[in-house]
Amino acid sequence: MLRLVHEEDYIDFINTCGECALTPDTYVHHETYAIAALSAECAVDAAVYSKEHGKAAFALTRPPGHHAGSGSGMGFCYFNNIAVAARHLQSLGDKRIAIIDVDVHHGNGTQQIFAMDPTVLYVSTHQAGIFPGTGQLEHMGKGEGAGYVLNMPFIQGCGDSTFDVAFAEVIKPVVEQYKPDAILVSWGMDTHYMDPLASLSLSSEGHLRQASELIKLSKICNGRITFMLEGGYNVEALAEVVAGVIGETQGVDVPLAFTDMMDNSCLGRGTIIRCKQLASQYWDL
Repeated sequence: MLRLVHEEDYIDFINTCGECALTPDTYVHHETYAIAALSAECAVDAAVYSKEHGKAAFALTRPPGHHAGSGSGMGFCYFNNIAVAARHLQSLGDKRIAIIDVDVHHGNGTQQIFAMDPTVLYVSTHQAGIFPGTGQLEHMGKGEGAGYVLNMPFIQGCGDSTFDVAFAEVIKPVVEQYKPDAILVSWGMDTHYMDPLASLSLSSEGHLRQASELIKLSKICNGRITFMLEGGYNVEALAEVVAGVIGETQGVDVPLAFTDMMDNSCLGRGTIIRCKQLASQYWDL
């Protein structure tokens, strides 16, 4: 399955290099290949479960994947779990896959893999000006894939209201027009106000509202939506939101502790407006 996305030489390198480093923060150990391959298999199994049962699924993928390109790894990512799952679904007959990336960091690997491919829609919300330095508004895909990449890089402090508006005014209408066979979500909890690695301000309630709206949106593809874990570096917030989102997929309410709303005036509206202006070349917004 890894070869659906990754170059064979790169896969073999991860499998055989022993102890080495892809980047200063992404090490390879003897166990890495087996663990990273299992994470990708988890993503595939969850997406197939959603396909077979017509319901939401959550893949607890570790290591994460969205920074891994076809022949490279970085940012704690070795294999691109969500890209492998998308290609596997297409090998089973699906024509169009929508990937929604809500991690605080831009999924540069996912964008690189699908930048020229209109059969995969990639939409990312992330914090501007931080690792990996990609995901600018103007990057909207290449060649036949032009218009099938949408990026919304938000300034620090953006939180609940910004993400609510981004979903209502960009994500929902574009996905509805795209009419995917399935929705896959790169789900990062590092957008939480408790997270130490970045400075967006989503609350736990904001995260769960995102999940709920995405699950509702998946009705356009017969309930097929799979959440795949990406980042999240405050253990308490990570655990609370993961439990809450899994609760959303099962119809179970989970009590929340981190509910402060720090952005109630849509701090990211300028980014949303500019994204709509650019995307209107391709979508009715």
